[in-house]
Parts: sequence; structure tokens; C-alpha cells
Amino acid sequence: MASRGWRRPLASLPALALAFLLLAVAAAAAGSPDRTAASRPPLVLPLTLSYPNASRVASSRSRRGLAEGGHPSARMRLHDDLLTNGYYTTRLYIGTPPQEFALIVDSGSTVTYVPCASCEQCGNHQDPRFQPDLSSTYSPVKCNVDCNCNSDKSQCTYERQYAEMSSSSGVLGEDIVSFGTESELKPQRAVFGCENSETGDLFSQHADGIMGLGRGQLSIMDQLVDKGVIGDSFSMCYGGMDIGGGAMVLGAMPAPPDMVYTHSNAVRSPYYNIELKEIHVAGKPLRVDPRIFDGKHGTVLDSGTTYAYLPEQAFVAFKDAVTSKVHPLKKIRGPDPNYKDICFAGAGRNVSQLSEVFPKVDMVFGNGQKLSLSPENYLFRHSKVEGAYCLGVFQNGKDPTTLLGGIVVRNTLVTYDRHNEKIGFWKTNCSELWERLQSGGAPSPAPSSDPGSQADLSPAPAPSGLPEYDVGLIAVYMSINVTYPNLKPHLHELAELLAKELEIDSSQVRLMNVTGQGNSTLIRWDIFPAGSSNSMSNATAMGIIYRLTQHHVQLPEHLGSYQLLEWNVQQPVSRRSWLQEHVVSILVGVLLVVFLSLSAFLGLYLWRKKFRGQAAYRPVGSVGPEQELQPL
Repeated sequence: MASRGWRRPLASLPALALAFLLLAVAAAAAGSPDRTAASRPPLVLPLTLSYPNASRVASSRSRRGLAEGGHPSARMRLHDDLLTNGYYTTRLYIGTPPQEFALIVDSGSTVTYVPCASCEQCGNHQDPRFQPDLSSTYSPVKCNVDCNCNSDKSQCTYERQYAEMSSSSGVLGEDIVSFGTESELKPQRAVFGCENSETGDLFSQHADGIMGLGRGQLSIMDQLVDKGVIGDSFSMCYGGMDIGGGAMVLGAMPAPPDMVYTHSNAVRSPYYNIELKEIHVAGKPLRVDPRIFDGKHGTVLDSGTTYAYLPEQAFVAFKDAVTSKVHPLKKIRGPDPNYKDICFAGAGRNVSQLSEVFPKVDMVFGNGQKLSLSPENYLFRHSKVEGAYCLGVFQNGKDPTTLLGGIVVRNTLVTYDRHNEKIGFWKTNCSELWERLQSGGAPSPAPSSDPGSQADLSPAPAPSGLPEYDVGLIAVYMSINVTYPNLKPHLHELAELLAKELEIDSSQVRLMNVTGQGNSTLIRWDIFPAGSSNSMSNATAMGIIYRLTQHHVQLPEHLGSYQLLEWNVQQPVSRRSWLQEHVVSILVGVLLVVFLSLSAFLGLYLWRKKFRGQAAYRPVGSVGPEQELQPL
């Protein structure tokens, strides 16, 4: 968090050094508010120079050895825009009945907190404050030896200090936390902070509070993982420039096959770090020592920070490299006179064409894998000059830490795989990701500025959960590296094998289309619900999709190997009764009967009218009916 669009460098101000030292001493003397159980080792306040206990990390590895694909996930929509608001928020519901809150998603914080009804120093935020008395399931976290306590020693407290001099403090409570009707994860009990005081940006922000996703006993992630209800992983996808929105998933999920990974050392730092070795601008590496990205905390990925911050030498090299490639543009002042922003005019308003003017930037990781950044990943739009853009990369004071905020990962799915200690990146259209997931379609990779990029050519499975409705069928498209004539005799065998590997009945797998393509064969399979049912649950469908995307299907040698190209789901077709299925025929029949009846009635009426007025023929001398004489 920071005063300027959540510009939050880690201890980037020299004046904070003394404050951090005092915080560390206070934490050591009084215990940490993150401690809520006697068996847990103490944790320190964020932004101090301490590190998590190595034995705790080792034990957490064994604790988190979950069957990642067997758990539901909390799929949550992201709101707001990174540079307009400085953050992204999601909706969290606390209490019974639920009370709604808009919380900033922050991978750099370890506690979730909302303003409390009793708060005397809280700003005016988006939603009403949390009222514990109105929740039938709320309970305070009682004071114990493992936490800091309030003045009357009745309840545990927490306190958080941030680098831009904002702070939050309050008491700890426990209640039912819900993730919205669009999430398959059921409500869970969790500990959270009920604010009694907030300062700085926390006081003035529109959002209600913070959703802490960092490593720590009070983190919502650690609490859900400890309960065994989700896998030890979460993912976020931030929308692009001027668009915003996105999606977040708490829990494990299938990863796209071309996702780029880097190691994340949980022992090195309490923050989510990555192994950044080089930065290339227009294909050329910056002329800096690669060790510059490994100073202090290393390279930290923080969703709660807006911009990117580099050590001084790396920033100067980056600025010079970008500036040298945009010499046709005019250099102008930034929108805020309080900052010496580096801005360029004349680039035009079309964001999709910025790559024609600004250079491509590549981040090279320790394992040699590379993440390509488009201009929207290091630029922000000038708010006062149309068609002008400014560098969203700044110098991190004298701090040797490299801090990568949300701007770097716009239109990028970022998976924090804590169980395997790695972080993955996959370029996609984050603004459309939620709608694609809701409609059952797979998210498509974002357009690449590199014409030779394979990311545009290889469809990838959707990286997240399924829509809320039950699934009618799963359409699977795969390529088998065997020619069609050689594969044709084995199609039935392949269907049986596919059913066995997916742990479903063979009657559920049906071959829909086969197309020969050179030395391979394209096949579409449809996977139907079991038995006479017309739908399968989200959990069942996700299990099938997980086994497919994780390549659990093993083919014998004579069938070659396969590549999953795409999958999508369709809603179930509701089963109708005989009356519903034949309602049109019945209506037509009824109308026909009515028409014929009316026609017959009309014909009879006209016939009777025609002959009623004519006298009946009577022969001469025939006897007629007697007539009664009427008196004159």
C-alpha cells in the first residue's frame, strides 16, 4: 500500500529502518499477533527483517501434501482497476447472516481484516462495518499466552504496519467466511481481524479492508489449507490497461501446459519471491550484474503493490534501454508534479498497438525460462495528455530488493504453487477470463507480439474451475500421433482405455468425430453423465478434467501418445415429461378438433337455416294436422 496508487516498496524509505527495528524488538518481546495456537512458533510483523522458521516450513511441506485435484476451489471475481484504484478487490462474506465486504487481494499481507462496528478511527469505506452482535456464529479469539491481548486481557489483538506509513490494528475474531454464490467451496470458519484503528491510505481508501494471502498462520490461505479443504495453491489474473476486472482461485487447479515457472524459496523470505536473473529490453540484456536482483529479499511478487521497483543500477539501465528505443516519441512531464515520472507523448490511444512503438521486455528466470512482457506490463496511461504513457517501473530508493507489483502481471494468470514452491505465469486475457469460465469455455492465450510465438498456436485447457451449473457433457479434443488408417481398428480399445484412466464407465465415452491430419489423428470425444442422469456435478467434471489436463491417461505403445488440445463443457439438457415433449402436437390436435367441430356446427346451422323457410310439399287431398279455432 502506498500514497500513490498503492506504490508500496518494501522498506524503500531510509527513515523506516528505525521503525522496523523497533517493531522487530516489540514483536520479540511481546509475541506476535499471528500466533493463535500453542503449538505454533511465533511470527513477526510484516516488513521486518526476520524470516520464517525453517523447521516450520519443513513441517508445512508435509502438512500440505494434499491430493491437489481432489479438493474444491474458491473461484472469486476480481473488481476495480489497478491504476484507477491502486488495487484489485474481491467480495468476502463474514458472519451469519453474511455481511459483505470489498477486500483488497494482497499476497504481501498475512491477515484478513475488516472495520469493526466499534472502531473509533476508521474511514468511510464501501460497505457498512462488521457488526459482531448481528452474527450468530461470531466468537472472539480469547486471550492466551500465544498472542498479544487487549487492555482487559480478554481478546487477542493484531497490528500491521506498512512501508508507506499506514497501519491497522484491532482484535481477532472467528466466524463463518463465505466466498460467494459463484464459488464451489463451502463456507468455512476462519480467524480474521476486526479493526479498531486504521491510519494512512487504509483510512482513506474506498475498499473495506485487506484479504491476506501471504504466508502466515492468520493468512486465509494457511487456514483453509490447514483445514484440508483446498490444495496449497492460489491463482490471480489481473485485467489489462483501462479494462480491469479479472478472476482469483483459492486452491489447486489444472495448469496450462505452456505455463512458465520459476522457483519460489519459502525459507529465503516471508514474501513470495522468484528467481529473476536477467531483464531483456528489445532482446538485449541489461548491462547489470545478475546478482543485483537477488539482494535482501530477492525479487518479490506482491499483488498489493501497484507498480514495479528496481534497485538503482537496474532501474537506470532499464530506463535508458527503453528510452533509447522510443526516440521518435516526445518526452514530457508526468501527470503528478510531486513525482519525476518518465513519460512519452505521441504513442496513440490504442493499447493493442503499443508494441509497435515500445520495446518488448523479457524477464529471464534462474531455470532459463522466460516471461515476455508487453508494454502494458511496464507502462501506465498519462492522465492529462491523450496518447501519452509513463514508465510504471521506478527506483526502489536505496533498497536492494526488487519488487514487482500488479502492473507487471496484467493479463497474466499467476499461480502461486506453494506446495511445490514455485510460481507460474501464463499470458491470457484476464478481463474475459471470468466470463469464459462462467460460459464453460477455455480462456485463450493473450495475443503475442512475437509472430513466431507458439502460445497463439497451441490451445490450452482452462486453468480454473467450472460454471455454477451442473455439467451435461464434456467435449474433449485431442491429437493422437498415429495416422487414422492405423488408428481406426483401435478406436473402441481407445475409448475403453480412456474410460478406465478417467475412472468412469465406458458407456459415458462416445466418439463424435475423427479427422486424419498427416501423421496424426484429431479426435473429439464426448463424456456424458453416468447412467440415466442428464448431468454430472462440478466436482465430478473437475476430477475428469484434472486427470486429462495432468496427463493421467497413459496410452500403450501401439497407440502412440496424445496431446490435449481443448476441452469445454455444456449445460445439461433438461429432461422433459411426455406432455412437455408433445405439447406442440397436442396443441395442434386440439386446434384441429376445435376447427373441425366449429366447421361442422356452422355447416349444420347453415343447412337448417336454408330449409327452415321453405314450405314442405303436401299432395292434394292429404290430411293435415288439425288446427284449433281461435275466437274472433
